[in-house]
Amino acid sequence: MSQYKLVHCTINGKEVERLVDVRASLTDMLRNDFHLTSVKKGCEVGECGACNVLIDGEAFNSCIYLAVWADGKTIRTLEDLTGPNGELSDIQQAFIEETAIQCGFCTPGFIMTAVEILDSKKLYTRDELRKLLSGHLCRCTGYENILNAVEKTMKRRLGVPVE
Repeated sequence: MSQYKLVHCTINGKEVERLVDVRASLTDMLRNDFHLTSVKKGCEVGECGACNVLIDGEAFNSCIYLAVWADGKTIRTLEDLTGPNGELSDIQQAFIEETAIQCGFCTPGFIMTAVEILDSKKLYTRDELRKLLSGHLCRCTGYENILNAVEKTMKRRLGVPVE
């Protein structure tokens, strides 16, 4: 078996192909080959969520997802959320409004999980949101402001009054 495999996938709306080492993680491919630095290398064992990306609409820890598994998949990173003139998405703006960012290392992973949550178009309780976001570690914020940002964006999108 060859040590390298050609991977065809769509990353942030662009069809790409890359010859990758079969042992490489998706994190490594996204950072090293495509310079998508929002994908952070945190724990590298799937515990912290800093490397979260969306694969076919579902949040995954890219550090424990092999690059070869991305063949035929659609991958989204934080870089895909900004508008054509660099304007922030509603969830990114909510993170700023709610002071949900401190050092910022965990932020891209949290936001990509939030995108999956928001794309479901479901109204979750605060406890349900807390559980859905529980796959992330943050050493700075205490989580409440992150939870506030996700809840605020969810309610705005669903037309539910925001307190």
